[in-house]
Amino acid sequence: MRQIILDTETTGLDHSQGHRIIEVAAVEMVNRRLTGNHLHRYVNPDRDIDAGAMQVHGITPEFLQDKPRFADIAREFVDYIQGAELIIHNAPFDVGFLNMELRLLDMAPLTTWCDGVTDTLAMAKALHPGQRNNLDALCKRYGVDNAARTLHGALLDCELLAAVYLALTRGQESLSIGLEIRSVQADQAAARLRPRPVLSQASAEELDAHASLLEAIASESKGACLWGAEQEAV
Repeated sequence: MRQIILDTETTGLDHSQGHRIIEVAAVEMVNRRLTGNHLHRYVNPDRDIDAGAMQVHGITPEFLQDKPRFADIAREFVDYIQGAELIIHNAPFDVGFLNMELRLLDMAPLTTWCDGVTDTLAMAKALHPGQRNNLDALCKRYGVDNAARTLHGALLDCELLAAVYLALTRGQESLSIGLEIRSVQADQAAARLRPRPVLSQASAEELDAHASLLEAIASESKGACLWGAEQEAV
């Protein structure tokens, strides 16, 4: 199974207001193992970057001046993600920007090229309702070292998200199987420790003594002893 962990950085928060992608990164995972095959490109947006966005990712217009436009990397990008499942944190944000960039080039939308999109933010909210589920919070929760993340960066965020995704999805089936095995083992251990009942037949002397006791009880209770009556009924 081929999966691509993907992230973007942008000039602002809303593509409908003309904001553009300035960085795109993707790392490849096959059968839950990172392959080392990744795509990472900075993109010249031909527009200013919001001050708030620069505080988040630290990318300046001056740095992007000599970088390619999205049109220059679009074919490389869609070829790279072809047929893979995309793993994205807060997927609607990145998918919206990528679809806008593809639409400007008269190219088909993102899901035409990939094999579906999984949103790890939605997954985390379902697993941890009412808690913080941004990438930093998830790294802390799952013990993923994010000390190098002083600023947002698409490639680093992809690598961190890959570790978080593996933690989010690790061991669900093995945990269930393990619980079943432990339950069976516990039952078997309990059965070994539990003493087996020993059935003993009463001797003739014991039966005579029992009958004599019942007669004495019946005599003393003036016939109110139920045991003898039940035995006769049977």
